[in-house]
Amino acid sequence: MNGLVVSSLLPVVILIAVGWLAGRMRWIRGDSVKDLSNLVFLLLAPPLLFRSMSTVRLEQLSLKPVAAYFVAAGLIFAATLVWRGFNRTGVVLALANTYSNTVMIGIALIGLAYGPEGTIVLLTLISLHSLVLLTSATVVLELAVAHEHASTSGEERRSMIRTVGRALYNAIIHPVPLPIIAGLLFAQTGLQMPEAIDKPIALLGGAFSPVALVMVGITLALTRVGGHWRGALVTVSSHPLRLWLILDSPCCSTA
Repeated sequence: MNGLVVSSLLPVVILIAVGWLAGRMRWIRGDSVKDLSNLVFLLLAPPLLFRSMSTVRLEQLSLKPVAAYFVAAGLIFAATLVWRGFNRTGVVLALANTYSNTVMIGIALIGLAYGPEGTIVLLTLISLHSLVLLTSATVVLELAVAHEHASTSGEERRSMIRTVGRALYNAIIHPVPLPIIAGLLFAQTGLQMPEAIDKPIALLGGAFSPVALVMVGITLALTRVGGHWRGALVTVSSHPLRLWLILDSPCCSTA
């Protein structure tokens, strides 16, 4: 198991370190990060996500690890609110404690550790990740704001409905969940993509993980941590609980 951890983590850490070095050396400047982000999320991620799910039948999906993830996230979210209080600061910190980098780091890490089977489980989770966490956090945040104002007028309730509606829309109409859903729907047709189309899609998807990890390193090099490291350390310490619950579930323990 230790060998698996090292062999899975080491390539991820090295690629992030390479990106960090590129950022520190100013080979890639801060004003280029937005373009890199568009490259990763709009050009490289959709082919990878679509192709990974384009051969998966519905009966192959494993929802137990996904359920374990959200159970752990819910417990951590609630615990954070108890700790920091039911206010907008507490809600934002609760979301920070539960919202993971399942795409840029998660896809590469899970692929190295668990292979295609683990990637399918992860993509199933990713398709629901923003929809569940961001929408739930938006609802709780609106309730916390109303609680702070000690008022729940009809106008405020309508405002909350609009805000939640926007959160739902943005969570679904997004370059990450859409290709996952499209790929899964395509798989149910039983069709196969022609090789002339599948090959460039595979090449684009194969470029996603290294470029994404390098971009993480560049972002770290260009971001000042300053006095926020204590809060970041508390946030990071909340993630092992979710990881343990997922890996302890029967589906992942046999993957």
